[in-house]
Parts: sequence; C-alpha cells; structure tokens
Amino acid sequence: MFDAVIFDLDGTLLDTEAVALRLGHDCLREMGQTPDMAVFHAMIGKDAPTSDLILQAAYPTLDIAAFSTLWRGGFEAALEHDLPLKPGAHDILSAIALPKAICTSSRRDSALRKLDLAGLAGHFTAVVSLDDVSRAKPHPEPYLTAAAWLGVNPDRCLVFEDSETGAASARQAGCTVVQVPDMLPATGDHAHHVAATLLEGARRAGVLA
Repeated sequence: MFDAVIFDLDGTLLDTEAVALRLGHDCLREMGQTPDMAVFHAMIGKDAPTSDLILQAAYPTLDIAAFSTLWRGGFEAALEHDLPLKPGAHDILSAIALPKAICTSSRRDSALRKLDLAGLAGHFTAVVSLDDVSRAKPHPEPYLTAAAWLGVNPDRCLVFEDSETGAASARQAGCTVVQVPDMLPATGDHAHHVAATLLEGARRAGVLA
C-alpha cells in the first residue's frame, strides 16, 4: 500500500514536548512573566519563528530574543540527560522495512542532534528540517519535500504526526496520515487514522500485523 513512511520528530517519536513546556514556563517566570498554558499549547507543532510571534502577541513586554536564547538553550542542554522516546518508537522503526524519513519543524542541527542522542539516526534515509523549506507546516511543502527526497509520490507515503499543524501539512501534501496525539487531543480533521500509540496507528494503517 505504501512506498515510504515519514515521521514527525518532537511529540511523535520523541517525548520532548513536556520537557519544552516545563522549561518554557520556568524561563517565563525567571523573566517576570506569568506562564499561560494556552499560549504554549498554541505553539505545539509550530516552527520557531511562528512560535515567537505567538509569544510576542501574548507577552508584549517580553524580550523575545532573550527568552528564546534562555528557553531553547536550556532545552538543548536538557536533552543530554532527558530525551525520552514515545512508547513503541524503537519497535515501529525496527519493524517497518520501508524507506523512512523525518519531517520536522526543528532546525537541522537540532533535529540531527536529537536523532543522534536518541539512537535513531540510522533508521532514516532523509531528514527534512525547517532549514530545508521556505514554508513551514501546516503548508504541505515539508512533506512534499520529504517525499521528493525519498523518490516516491506523496500519495504513496504514510505519515505519523502528533499535532494538528503537522497532520494538516501531511494531508494537504496528499499523504495518508496517522495522528497519535501528544499533549492535545486530536480533532481528526486532518487524519485518516487517530490512534493512542504509534504501534496501534501502524496496525490501523496496515503496515504492521
């Protein structure tokens, strides 16, 4: 049914969203601001420039550059000792023999570092990052690029995503989408299958028995 499988990274294979959320709240408090969970939820699945715009709108007096340096620096440092995988991540990557790619809204250096630290880098033929596209998710360009780099048609790609933003990107690209929600429930508006775990989603899509 499929020629390749494409995975989002944070929140899909890596359980990093909770780490980022905790650190973001800590950094806001350190800078004299009151954290708002809704603001951070709005940033899930978004690229860094879009997230900065969301933060600026919510905290007009916040020094976004200083906050970003503090938050993202702390996040990258935390990954050295706190990089949990989502349940079934190793199993699904080992079980699916099709060519695989990563399609992430992270910068390339951050994505490659996370894959290396998690011991997942060897599973992927291609890694499409924010640096490789001109339009980020939810635009379809990231998934169209991933399919092109894999040498397959988008409609022959199975995608695993956690966020609405990512699922919308993959669906608009013409891929079959499995959404495994992380911190927020899935609406199902952009997914062909919604599942509680990666392995359940793979079974629903027919790539695992």
